[in-house]
Amino acid sequence: MRLLIIGSLEGQFSTAGKIAIDRGAKVAHVEDIEQALAALRAGQGADLAMIDVALDVAELVHRLDAERISLPVVACGVGTDADAAVKAIKAGAKEYVPLPPDPDMIAAVLEAVADDSHALIFKDPKMADVVRLADQVAPSNASIMITGESGTGKEVLAHYLHTKSNRSTKPFVSLNCAAIPDNLLESELFGHEKGAFTGAVARRVGKFEEADGGTLLLDEISEMDIRLQAKLLRAIQEREIDRVGGNKPIKVDIRVIATSNRDLADEVQKGNFREDLWFRLNVVNLNLPPLRERPADIELLSEHFVGKYSDLNSVPARPLSPAARNELVAAPWRGNVRELENTIHRAVLLATGDEIGPDAIRMPDGSRPGAIAAGLEAATSATSPAPPSADGAAPVGRTVAEMERQLILDTLQHCLGNRTHAANILGISIRTLRNKLKQYTEEGTRVPMPGEGQRITG
Repeated sequence: MRLLIIGSLEGQFSTAGKIAIDRGAKVAHVEDIEQALAALRAGQGADLAMIDVALDVAELVHRLDAERISLPVVACGVGTDADAAVKAIKAGAKEYVPLPPDPDMIAAVLEAVADDSHALIFKDPKMADVVRLADQVAPSNASIMITGESGTGKEVLAHYLHTKSNRSTKPFVSLNCAAIPDNLLESELFGHEKGAFTGAVARRVGKFEEADGGTLLLDEISEMDIRLQAKLLRAIQEREIDRVGGNKPIKVDIRVIATSNRDLADEVQKGNFREDLWFRLNVVNLNLPPLRERPADIELLSEHFVGKYSDLNSVPARPLSPAARNELVAAPWRGNVRELENTIHRAVLLATGDEIGPDAIRMPDGSRPGAIAAGLEAATSATSPAPPSADGAAPVGRTVAEMERQLILDTLQHCLGNRTHAANILGISIRTLRNKLKQYTEEGTRVPMPGEGQRITG
């Protein structure tokens, strides 16, 4: 994990940096916000910024947003200065760490804010086969494609490959291709020169340069616009890139790992993905099986998450009851490890007594995992012709477009507005889903936002 400390390194703030180093972080230091921005533009990547509250936290957050630099910010200050803590949080800091620093608090912040927990936890034979192959190919420089459903742990496996590679001491840089608009993705990948477009206030290196010598993870690459895929192919083949607005090619030395929750061979046939790029990336394919096919991992991961969230919430680490274990193993886990983790976190908070029983195993809407499975089966069956009614008449009166809209909105509502999960269940790309939702909004239909679970009607 890469930590950027912004501010004077005198006294207690310096101690916080030393604690972070002891906890495995790679720490860089700058004196002020201008130096911090200059370092980030120049490719000195960071996973977390820790800033002294004596500096302008709001300005840092604002300028990071303005330049589209995604970086969590944690503020540090004297523990008794409550006003400074409140002001920093309101300004956009994710956390406030009081000084003098507590080693356990620093460690907790590093993990919780920067999401630096990438342990590969498995026991199931199916997962063991994948890891065995990963160990075999990790030392090579070959491009690797990691496929699997959303939430199966593709990014965790990518981190594992990096740590087992000959590039492990160099940067690991990740870019989510689905999270960045198409018109900005080229700049994120290759960087830009000052004045290349509106908002390009200074030269900034892209992810290719930032990852030089190390590993670049292109997450959900299937969502990349096909026009940009040609430039990506050239960069991988030639090992050189051109910044947006630049006039001189720049040599880079990286290993590319890509992930996708879609069948890229099918996307190639549909014309959505370049075949030559697919061949270039898919030198080795690591396919992660869904969690429902890894029952031994469900139990092991559940125990891991119980310990993790019991410590995080300062509650007793209760064991899972046999009935709770059976319910967890039998659940479909369409959201895979991510969904299981959220469910166990909830169970830790809801549990009473000496064990975590099945009553604590609840989904976000309060239902049990079995009820979710039934709901998903019903949503899936809506795409098939409905059976005749008792009098033999088939339901009529609605167009295919109306039924499609209702299915999409019902599935989105079921997923509490989570676009990625809904697209995965519906079997469509996130881009297709976004286009549909944009159309519905323009037609006057209210679309649920992430976190909303109310039923939506057209």
